[in-house]
Amino acid sequence: MKLSYLQKGCGKDLLMLHGYLATKESFYPQIEYFSRFYRVTALDFLGFGNSGELTEPYSVSDYADWLCAALTKLQIQSPYVIAHSFGGRVAVKCLSRGNLFERAVLTGCAGIVPKRTLRYKLRVKTYRLVKKFAPRYAEKKFGSSEYRSLSPVMRESYKKIVNEDLREDAKKIQVPVLFLYGDRDTETPLSSARVYHACVKDSRLRVLENCGHFAHLDNALAFNLAAEEFFK
Repeated sequence: MKLSYLQKGCGKDLLMLHGYLATKESFYPQIEYFSRFYRVTALDFLGFGNSGELTEPYSVSDYADWLCAALTKLQIQSPYVIAHSFGGRVAVKCLSRGNLFERAVLTGCAGIVPKRTLRYKLRVKTYRLVKKFAPRYAEKKFGSSEYRSLSPVMRESYKKIVNEDLREDAKKIQVPVLFLYGDRDTETPLSSARVYHACVKDSRLRVLENCGHFAHLDNALAFNLAAEEFFK
């Protein structure tokens, strides 16, 4: 596999998993901080950064399989993990299968699909109808800017990813988890954090004030200290 990653520091392994359309460098403040205590490994998921491109649409499970293979290649066993947004989805899927990670800090963790409103359902039906006759217009009119920036293969993968609810996977997690969220996160709001917190037995939930979806960047010091305390 074409795998792009960076490693810094020595000691217990600490893995960092980035969000969708992000890269390993999005954890720069955490890499610099935690590499004083751990061997930090941050990697680019397949299809992002400098790792290889997708040749077929990947689901969350496919990314979990890929991550397991990547960790085997890097000879990393039972690491701690810090995962953001989409990286959190993959972490939850991996954790549901067993104790791949020893402890996990999940921030802005995606994977809780909200209840679909009537307005949403009508919009989807309209999109599908328009797509039959004017596919380019449909993508431009109804697709998000994030979705429109993707290649055709990545678009199909995106659909698989965002439509999978991970509540049942979360209920299978048996290792310590800290959900660390920003109080101003509109992408993965606190309501999602509370669902995850209720699903994962004995998990912890901590909220960082005046932080959005990228809480680990909005207040890196507070985030790092909270994660360090949890790991210790």
